[in-house]
Amino acid sequence: MAGKRALVILSKGAEEMETVIPVDIMRRAGIAVTVAGLTGKEPVQCSRNVVICPDASLEDASKQGPYDVVLLPGGMPGAQNLAESPAVKEVLKVQDDRKGLIAAICAGPTALLAHGIGYGSTVTTHPAMKEKMMAGDHYKYSEARVQKDGHYITSRGPGTSFEFALTIVEELMGAETAAQVKAPLIMKD
Repeated sequence: MAGKRALVILSKGAEEMETVIPVDIMRRAGIAVTVAGLTGKEPVQCSRNVVICPDASLEDASKQGPYDVVLLPGGMPGAQNLAESPAVKEVLKVQDDRKGLIAAICAGPTALLAHGIGYGSTVTTHPAMKEKMMAGDHYKYSEARVQKDGHYITSRGPGTSFEFALTIVEELMGAETAAQVKAPLIMKD
């Protein structure tokens, strides 16, 4: 199961925890994670003024695909930036066409809506994004903390970041690896 790769798309205003926690958890599981800056490789200021340095620009990282998972953090205006980006649309369409895993958290799923990805699937979002996500009846909505439907994984917010990340690990690396990564984190069961 070695050799799994993840692409995390980082834009200005992304939610820090929804970016860093999944990156950390996936790396602990042995997944090669590329944090790709939407507008380049320059440091990105997140929603709470934490600055994250991308590994690569999205332009460069997208040429290194395919990835086993493409992950969209939430946060505002980060999710809006992802929703308005033609480059994100292209990456998602390529991933979706090959039935590759697509994961989005908090406001991140609104970028799926904006780019026409996953219509008909069951999703969850931050409660503040539910109405926007359900406009047009393109999705079924779940109140689950993490929702998996086919090759889509969605989640609700900063407080669900660990569960979200471990669900991705379980999907890509198996339940045993997910359990091994979870144990030393001292999470509540």
